[in-house]
Amino acid sequence: MANVFSALRNAAQQKSYVAPVDNRGGWWPWVREPHTGAWQKNEEWCADTVAAYHAVYACITLISADIGKMPFSTVREDQNGIWVPFNDQRYKVLRKPNPYQNHIQFKEWWITSKLFRGNAYGLKERASNGEVKAIYVLDPTRVQVLVSTDGSVYYQLGQDDLNGQPEASVTVPASEIIHDRMNCLFHPLVGVSPLYASGLAASQGMKIQNDSDKFFANGANPGGVLTAPGAISDETAKRLKARWDTDYTGSNAGKVAVLGDGLKFEPMRMTAVDAQLIEQLRWTAEVVCSTFHVPAYKIGVGTMPTYNNIDAQNKDYYSQCLQSLIENMELCIDEGLEFEQGAGVELDLDVLFRMDSATQIDTLGKGVSGRIMTNNEARKRLNLGPITGGDTIYMQQQDYSMAAIAARDAMDPLAVQPAANPAPEEPQPTEEEVEDQARALAAFFQKEMTSALNA
Repeated sequence: MANVFSALRNAAQQKSYVAPVDNRGGWWPWVREPHTGAWQKNEEWCADTVAAYHAVYACITLISADIGKMPFSTVREDQNGIWVPFNDQRYKVLRKPNPYQNHIQFKEWWITSKLFRGNAYGLKERASNGEVKAIYVLDPTRVQVLVSTDGSVYYQLGQDDLNGQPEASVTVPASEIIHDRMNCLFHPLVGVSPLYASGLAASQGMKIQNDSDKFFANGANPGGVLTAPGAISDETAKRLKARWDTDYTGSNAGKVAVLGDGLKFEPMRMTAVDAQLIEQLRWTAEVVCSTFHVPAYKIGVGTMPTYNNIDAQNKDYYSQCLQSLIENMELCIDEGLEFEQGAGVELDLDVLFRMDSATQIDTLGKGVSGRIMTNNEARKRLNLGPITGGDTIYMQQQDYSMAAIAARDAMDPLAVQPAANPAPEEPQPTEEEVEDQARALAAFFQKEMTSALNA
């Protein structure tokens, strides 16, 4: 790697640079002040501290783990416009990106870096023939973007012994870096982490939890004031306070206090109900989820959807949160590994959309009976081996295609021919014959009724 960095540095030094690009909210572990002078009062927050908030940790680890478990595959577009898997030598890099990470750890660290710092930088290591043989996801706090006077982009890398960069600083061209970034609010080359918008809510949630921790560390006894019926000196007040703090707080909280001379202890603390403690904690967690685009119920806060359909919930989570991250990662790797047009990398989404057994069997069965997939394609989804004759889509013999029916109608091969000797039509009765028949029927019915009455 040292020789590689030397060659890259020599090429980069031939350029003159302007100042580094604006990195507001970018890769550095920035400090935010809720008001002027807050930093001096230890009231600031930074990315490293708010990561300890449960909602931030849950969102980052959930997203990175879900994307990390999706295996890579190399695909190309066939003559029908369908993306099908194919064997490519670059798949070896995707399977084992570098000596110390497997493909799951590699994807998790990539997404964690992007969500936590707003940027993911992948340094390419090339073989002697120029092909990429390894990718190292760098520490984003040690990378800075530079732009030359002619618009060329370079990256200044700090010392990183794990990734083979022992020098204090080295500059490499953009062709050797795979740069995946979040939404760029201030500069097109610098992504901004979701913590930029959720840091204050996370800090508020941590303060609520810290306050509760102090309260329960004091035996769940609130602070208060000691009051006397008359005036007391400052010296007496300090002495009483020191004794109270020593004997009745911390590990001594809950002990029986004996007060004299009319002294009285009055608690001074708002109750959790009055402070809406639970509602405030839930609100801060939901704000964090909204900035990461994670449905709140995914990390145990918020309300579960009313519909009980895991597949629909996962698709909602995918479209809101994961799809953009996945598409960006695939495209960045396509460009970084220099895939030709019509070929590239895909992440297998079936891992995310696994259904329960009953739903999966029902869906695959309908796919086979509906002539959408073959039996072997359905069996492969269930991790079952192929069967003889299972690669053919079957259809019942009496079924005809729409084209065949249209051709039949055009040729009219089944038209019914008129009979050779048609039967003569029976003559229709005249009006007089109809009236005579009616009178005869009326006389018959009258006679029958008269006979029935006489009987």
